[in-house]
Amino acid sequence: MCEIYTDVTGVFTADPRVVSQARKLKHLEFDEMLEMAGAGSKVLALRSVEFARNHNVPIHVRSSFTWEQGTWVTSEERKGEKNMEDPIISGVVHDAGDAKITVLGVPDQPGVSAALFEPLANANVNVDMIVQNTSTAGTTDISFTLPKTDVAIAQPIVEKIAKQVGASGVTNDSNIAKISLVGAGMKSSPGIAAKMFRVLADNKVNIEMISTSTIRISVVVAAPMLETAVRALHTAFDLDSGEEYSAPLPERK
Repeated sequence: MCEIYTDVTGVFTADPRVVSQARKLKHLEFDEMLEMAGAGSKVLALRSVEFARNHNVPIHVRSSFTWEQGTWVTSEERKGEKNMEDPIISGVVHDAGDAKITVLGVPDQPGVSAALFEPLANANVNVDMIVQNTSTAGTTDISFTLPKTDVAIAQPIVEKIAKQVGASGVTNDSNIAKISLVGAGMKSSPGIAAKMFRVLADNKVNIEMISTSTIRISVVVAAPMLETAVRALHTAFDLDSGEEYSAPLPERK
């Protein structure tokens, strides 16, 4: 068992700075914690969770300032904690640290995507979500997200490749945010994506990109709509605790 002491009392269903009624989770499976870490949760580093899962080492995330029980991250539900009424969604995770680059008017032919993303990989640019729209008149647009800190490296590379392949232009947008629903219950619960999209639509939040895995759905939205979207989703998926979180929190950076 590995105990990790941090400045919060465990892993929460959302960032308590954004969702005041976020609640602490008693337990997460490794796969859920991996998805949360990859989607932007800063409580645990992705590599530490990968290492623990590979060696089947349970993690206990708890506060450095209290003896209060934190969040257990293990390969399976801890004995005595299984609850048939547990929410399907374990958390709403957000990340405002990404930007989006779009290559416009890309010729719709084999090899173009490889020509674009191989140089980015060679430059150690960490590409996250990728979307290619439906081809129109022999051309298409390719959009992808990456850390804002990598834009200065990626932009000239993409512009160079765009000229080589005959694309019509390159744009970038740093005013975006990624929001993800994570939960092992998604695997056996149809309709999660539809509900997520309806909640966002009802709150006037436009979806720019969509990405999914077995237990995660991520969307890219305009950054000014981040907090509205996170709070609405947290409430819609029955994650609100019913009381305000009162423990001191580290400053947002």
